[in-house]
Amino acid sequence: MINNVDLPKIKQKIMFMQSNLEKLNKLQKIDKYIFIEDFRNVDSAKYLLQVTIEAMLDISNHIIARNRWGRPETNKESFEILANQGIIEKKYINTYFAMAKFRNRIVHMYFDVNNEIIYEITQNNLKDFEVFIKTIVKNINF
Repeated sequence: MINNVDLPKIKQKIMFMQSNLEKLNKLQKIDKYIFIEDFRNVDSAKYLLQVTIEAMLDISNHIIARNRWGRPETNKESFEILANQGIIEKKYINTYFAMAKFRNRIVHMYFDVNNEIIYEITQNNLKDFEVFIKTIVKNINF
């Protein structure tokens, strides 16, 4: 159980993530051809994925900092610390790290992000966010 956090801040970020997931779930229902051909769908999904991953990283780093569990040098190290503290399951470290790497790719290599990959992530990987949210909520006294 995590007690030493700014509860309103964590709640706000979780609500932000949940709101973004609702939007991504709407985009998930769009036919692949229509999704890819309409820049509004692709660009919306990219942005929503980017900021939802950022919120996930913010939550992780906030928990680590507030509990003085170290100073992670990388995003992967943040997830490793949370796993070592029993907050997330170790099996999700690489998944969450891949999400953080993808966020970096959207931000820094935005010109080289394939629209089909955005579609596939929207179709197949939103549950990873849901698992993260459930895990954090379970471990914090809301």
